[in-house]
Amino acid sequence: MSIDVTPHLNFRGRARAALEHYRSVFGGELVIATYGDLGSQDPAEADQVVFGQVISPDGFRVMAYDVPAARTWSAGDDPFFVSVRSADPAEITERWERLADGATVVQPLGPAAWAPLYGMLTDPFGVTWVLDVVPAG
Repeated sequence: MSIDVTPHLNFRGRARAALEHYRSVFGGELVIATYGDLGSQDPAEADQVVFGQVISPDGFRVMAYDVPAARTWSAGDDPFFVSVRSADPAEITERWERLADGATVVQPLGPAAWAPLYGMLTDPFGVTWVLDVVPAG
C-alpha cells in the first residue's frame, strides 16, 4: 500500500498563473476546472480555478485553487513550504534554476550540514520552496 501527499495551494485569483508556472518548471500534465465550468453564474469568478493540478511523470504533484470571494482568505506569513527532494544533484539544480526565475532567494542552493545541496526561495506567487539532495547512506 502507498499514499501520496500533494501540496494544495490556495490563492485568490492567481491559481492558473501559478499552476502554469509550476508546469513550466516541472513539466507534466496541467488540469484546470473553473467555477464557470461548474456552472457558476458569477462573471467575476467564472474564469477562476476551482480545481487545478500539475502531475509530472517523475512524480511531482501540486494542486491549487482560487478561494472564492465569499470565503475569507489570507496568504499569511510562511504558512507552509513545498519541499522537493531528489538523490540527483543535476535534477535539483535544474529545478532550482527554473524556480529561481523571478523568485526571491532566501538561501542560495549549495551544500548544507544536512544535505549535499539545499536551497530555499519564495516564488512570484508567494510560495516558499525548499529544494535539496537527499544525503547518501
